[in-house]
Amino acid sequence: MKRVKVTFLGHSGFIIDGSVKIVIDPFLTGNPIATMGAEDVHADLILVSHGHGDHLGDTIAIAKQSGGTVVSVFELATYCACKGAQSHGMHIGGSHSFKGLKIKLTPAWHGSGFGGESPLEYLGTPCGFLIKIDGKNIYHSGDTGLFGDMELIGRLQPIDLALLPIGDNFTMGPEDALEAVRMLKPKMVIPMHYNTWPLIEQDPLQFKAEVESKTNSKVSVIAPGESLEI
Repeated sequence: MKRVKVTFLGHSGFIIDGSVKIVIDPFLTGNPIATMGAEDVHADLILVSHGHGDHLGDTIAIAKQSGGTVVSVFELATYCACKGAQSHGMHIGGSHSFKGLKIKLTPAWHGSGFGGESPLEYLGTPCGFLIKIDGKNIYHSGDTGLFGDMELIGRLQPIDLALLPIGDNFTMGPEDALEAVRMLKPKMVIPMHYNTWPLIEQDPLQFKAEVESKTNSKVSVIAPGESLEI
């Protein structure tokens, strides 16, 4: 079975490199912990969980330079299309196949608006992603609080890798993320959305210790720019 390479971009951004190259939430410009610039990233698909600037980030620039397709909820995909990016709109619970891989949108409890001044531009419902690529199931929860249907997500398909926020304040903190792991039952977890700014500072090694002592899942803590294979 083909190995899939997962690279952490910082914050909630990842590159998933298999038979198709995917980038998720590519917030690079203005990201204090990013080690890459937007010009360094090329992808076939750009997945965006919601419209906040620290997730939409460099999506449009990367889509244009790569010729890649933005995948998100309909409203956000339409926004990106209006900015000149090739886009594919979906909605929660829907799935679609792209070049041999399958993407399904999952719920996420959060907000989604763009702009620095009121009123923000509404960009649809936040989402997470279930990605089936090269025989692997990867779950990127997006920005979210804990919710009970994570148990259903984990029950309907075995998850090889879960990408979960632990930063608190805007998303789940470590305690709720531990409960999410209990419900999802992934083989491996990579924590995200922490230590970008002081407001979301957390100790990922403590989270790793808690998860590995209380569940059967393993946690891999990787720094921005680092990769692992699954």
